[in-house]
Amino acid sequence: MNFNKALLDPSILFFVLGVGAGLIRSNLAIPSQMARFLALYLLMALGLKGGFSLAQSGFHSSVLVDLGLAVFLAVTVPLAAFGLLKRIIAPLNAAAVAAAYGSVSAVTFITTMQFLENRGIEFGGHMSAGLALMESPAILFAVFMANLIRAQSPKRRPQAPVADASPRHVLQESFTEGTQILLLGSMVVGYFTGEGGKSVMQPFTGDIFKGMLAFFLLDMGIATAAHFKDLKKVPKRLVVYGVVGPLVHACFALWLCQAFGVSVGNGVLLMVLAASASYIAVPAVIKHAIPEASPLLYLGMPLGLTFPFNILVGIPLAEKFLR
Repeated sequence: MNFNKALLDPSILFFVLGVGAGLIRSNLAIPSQMARFLALYLLMALGLKGGFSLAQSGFHSSVLVDLGLAVFLAVTVPLAAFGLLKRIIAPLNAAAVAAAYGSVSAVTFITTMQFLENRGIEFGGHMSAGLALMESPAILFAVFMANLIRAQSPKRRPQAPVADASPRHVLQESFTEGTQILLLGSMVVGYFTGEGGKSVMQPFTGDIFKGMLAFFLLDMGIATAAHFKDLKKVPKRLVVYGVVGPLVHACFALWLCQAFGVSVGNGVLLMVLAASASYIAVPAVIKHAIPEASPLLYLGMPLGLTFPFNILVGIPLAEKFLR
């Protein structure tokens, strides 16, 4: 795989432009409401495209295998991450970081889809459902571990009870979070409307998709640059984990894909999902559920280190190893 060609994708170059603008402290900025709209647009388009593809291919055994592997990775990655991280940082911080690295990044997933489409590599629409399935298990595991840690160490309890950390609330936030509903709902709409819906929505899901993704990655580049300075405050061993950990997760996913005969396109997506880290859904829940944890660790590292590494290096690496 030629890395120079991979980096010549316009979306990736706009990400690099955003990072550069942030580093030189330019006043370039995307209004927050517009950035929110772009994120919702990408999720809706992703769900519709997945639904259209699934309507065309139908459900079969390989779909169940791919989704089963997605769930297996969503359970095993945070378990392994926590087992390692608790030896490096405080247990509650370890639970929060394990949640971030056990969950997934929708933007990295969408960028990978665009990467595969540009290279003519086919992948299944059901992988969008895999994205949704992989988001919540790590969050639930981290909250469970945090409650267990507090029970074993009463001194570490917050001085006031945190109502938002109740199991009922965490389940509600994990499974009714707006972005998940939009993604899965759009997939259902795409599945039931099929070819007719695909034809009608082509300008929305096809013609403008690349431009909107480039615009969003420009904003992500600016946000990434803002978190680079945070890495100076992160323990060096943890910084190493921010790069090496996701690579190990991806290699584990690669082994599973080869063992179960997963196609190249779906395998690349599984590898990238296993290697990605959440910087949206996880912080939204963890800040309430584990208030003792440092946002510098569970937000700064995924956004300032792992996200740019995956966008610039991880995606083409995954495609190279599965070829």
